Amino acid sequence: MGSGDPVVLVHGTPYSSYLWRDIAPALALTRKVFVLDHLGFGQSDQREGQDLSLAAHARNFSRLLDHWGLSRPSVVAHDIGGAVTLRALLLDGASLGDLTLFDVVSSGQWERGLFQLILRQAEVFRQLPGYAHEALVASHLRHATHVGFRPGVLEAFLAPWQGIDGQAAFYRQYSQIKEVDTAEYEHLLGEISLPVRLIWGREDRILPPQYAEWLHEKIPHSELHWIKEAGHLLQEDAPAQLMAHLTAKPSGPA
Repeated sequence: MGSGDPVVLVHGTPYSSYLWRDIAPALALTRKVFVLDHLGFGQSDQREGQDLSLAAHARNFSRLLDHWGLSRPSVVAHDIGGAVTLRALLLDGASLGDLTLFDVVSSGQWERGLFQLILRQAEVFRQLPGYAHEALVASHLRHATHVGFRPGVLEAFLAPWQGIDGQAAFYRQYSQIKEVDTAEYEHLLGEISLPVRLIWGREDRILPPQYAEWLHEKIPHSELHWIKEAGHLLQEDAPAQLMAHLTAKPSGPA
């Protein structure tokens, strides 16, 4: 999509490339934009036996960059997309040009809330009646936005997780996302030499502002920007402000 220097957009959970539906076309005015659905998400394959760990997503991401023939692209990552990208960079040898992380899982202690409950009681969640499962996922999605969804957006995010197969896929991926896969690279965060920009919603209830401050300290040369009146989903709550940051060149070591 588009032409110019490449930029790759990496989504988190329980989202998909649909999250970039407004951002990708805007960036494509000046950049060549690449988007993906992680395995088990969006329009990608959903089936039993898949390795949906952060380590597996990172390996897949590194291979996809090679498949696309990208050398040192810009990467923009959200939610667990941050952990996927950081692991690919620090452990899997992915070559990136610069990195923008917003409202991301990175490292440290982030198993909390719904993550933690599903890890402890995955089998119970899998047995929820369909209506209860859909209500839980819809509530979790609403919790991520500070200003609310536009018409039809919640339904689009919910669609891949509906029905018997969708419900199984939802808990399959959540039950495999664990801190152990981010702990393995945490000691390397301070060695990142490429430009890193952090952007965070002040009203993020999924990963509150202290997670941004922690990551900012771990990557000493990173720049940190706050967006007021926005929650976890900056793409939904503050797309214009997010775009303003994404179209500005990040500072930091080359």
